[in-house]
Amino acid sequence: MSAAYDVIVVGGGHAGIEAAHAAHRMGGRVLLITLNLDRIGQMSCNPAIGGVGKAQLVKEVDALGGRMGLAADATALQVRMLNTSKGPAVWSLRMQNDRAAYRAWMIRDIWSADNIDLYQDEVVEILVEKQEVRGVRTRTGRTFHAPTVVITTGTFLRGLGHMGTYRFHTGRLGEPPAQHLSESLAALGL
Repeated sequence: MSAAYDVIVVGGGHAGIEAAHAAHRMGGRVLLITLNLDRIGQMSCNPAIGGVGKAQLVKEVDALGGRMGLAADATALQVRMLNTSKGPAVWSLRMQNDRAAYRAWMIRDIWSADNIDLYQDEVVEILVEKQEVRGVRTRTGRTFHAPTVVITTGTFLRGLGHMGTYRFHTGRLGEPPAQHLSESLAALGL
């Protein structure tokens, strides 16, 4: 594994996978860093692709060569057109997917891509020098260099859970939040 890349992607969910593949298709040497390699492509909450709020986004990602639609097609349990009692302008395709099969498809897909390296760790700092991104530092002290860093951490940035009056820092489904990365971004004025 190299310490220098063209693009570093932080996060292995839907956006991270798509960002890594997009940079790869453009010929870049890519590093995807995620908290848990076994959770790449994890579907949170409702295991659905598409629907009224997301179908257009899924189609746009698909048109740009994305992986989400392919994984959804391969792991669909139910495919349904929503709002068919209304006009075609509001019809929306939605797939319910097998969560485990979807994640397994995404993991196989990204591991098989050449020029995408995967690394399990927590990014704690974005390295900036003279107002230019230089790379990242991980919790274990490893430094990776790249002129482009794409943050796709979703709800993990300063993740906060609420249970009644009890508040606690958390990521998705009880996973740890990206507290240190949140602090690094705030220190950079973001």
